[in-house]
Amino acid sequence: MDKLYNVTDAFTMVHPLTLIKGKNARVWDDNDRSYIDFVGGIGVLNFGHCHPHIVDAIIHQAQSLIHYAYNAAAHQPYQTFMPRLCELVPINGELAGMLTNCGAEATENAIKIARLKTGRTGVIAFDGGFHGRTLAAVNLNGKVAPYKRGIGPLAGGVYHIPFPSPDNNISDEQAIDALQRLFMVETDIDNIGAIIVEPVQGEGGFQLLSPTFAQYLRKFCDKHGMLLIMDEIQSGYGRTGTPFAFTHLGIEPDLILLGKSIAGGLPLGAVIGKASVVNGLPKGSLGGTYSGNPVACAAANATLDIMEADDVWQSAKHYAETIQTTISQWQQEGISPWLFGLTGIGAMRGIELRHPEHDVHPSVMAQVLVQARERGLLLMPSGQYRHIIRLLPPLTIEPDTLKEGLDILKEVLIGLPDGLPVA
Repeated sequence: MDKLYNVTDAFTMVHPLTLIKGKNARVWDDNDRSYIDFVGGIGVLNFGHCHPHIVDAIIHQAQSLIHYAYNAAAHQPYQTFMPRLCELVPINGELAGMLTNCGAEATENAIKIARLKTGRTGVIAFDGGFHGRTLAAVNLNGKVAPYKRGIGPLAGGVYHIPFPSPDNNISDEQAIDALQRLFMVETDIDNIGAIIVEPVQGEGGFQLLSPTFAQYLRKFCDKHGMLLIMDEIQSGYGRTGTPFAFTHLGIEPDLILLGKSIAGGLPLGAVIGKASVVNGLPKGSLGGTYSGNPVACAAANATLDIMEADDVWQSAKHYAETIQTTISQWQQEGISPWLFGLTGIGAMRGIELRHPEHDVHPSVMAQVLVQARERGLLLMPSGQYRHIIRLLPPLTIEPDTLKEGLDILKEVLIGLPDGLPVA
């Protein structure tokens, strides 16, 4: 896009388009061209663009109360949503929490809670992780460029260890060794108040945390008085086939972070956890002017209504099965040497582009993104080397639209060169 419209050029725009409208899994640009959306606002639209029930809730709430800061006085949408959300989260005991404007703000507040509750400032995060672009959250990210370069000094007390996954060539045992080594050479164990981890890394390429390693972290945190924080901002709200991805791991975290799809496209995030952790903090230490805005909360309540319906789960199951079956068939057909395989779980899937001789190559992903867009399909990259196609269409995508999008993607992959692209 040549014209910036006074927006900083620090924004990276994957697709140089101006979008005008959206409906479920399709969007239209200012030339009225339709695109199948496999990006979903980067995981924000699990239940589709402009879902009628969410739109109705937004309109109804905007006609009665648009804003009031919860620090000044309560409002009903917030009070309705929080008990419903806490009821949904499968952590035993009484739960409590707060709403924020976005996922990064949820991350910031979770770190504040951990420091206030434990009296310790240190946090352990993981290579390849992503938790936001605000100054404290950005230091938790397991990647320097483009997030950390040139903006130091960053918030201190953050330590990184490898994220165990086959794609990273890191075993659970190696990650455990790295954790133990941390306390030999980097910091005293009593300085660490929390470990933060994504059950499925989003920006990291949809890498899965293993149940074995997650259970080790749970026991480790219990033993040493640390909080275990699960970042469900991208993996939560049905994306992996269950309301929250941590349920695949056989553990209960102390805190979970939410955002993205929580309000059907409006800005909202949340920190939810054990009441014994979230309560008893200094008065006034948490809050925000717009956090838990009435209109966003109304949209969030409508989103929960949709999640409670059986049909969305059937649709998500169909999507997950279709992706698994289709990509496996493509591999059997040998449509491209660049098609390495699938990452992720459920409906949170990535397609890894890795050549058996040439490994990964950035120009291959660039070619895929452009050629798919020219054919009417929007895609997004992820992974350490931007070599994984991130598939995040709405869980409510119509079967015919899903097939059409996958057919386009197949055409693009078939058209990739057998070797390295010509520069």
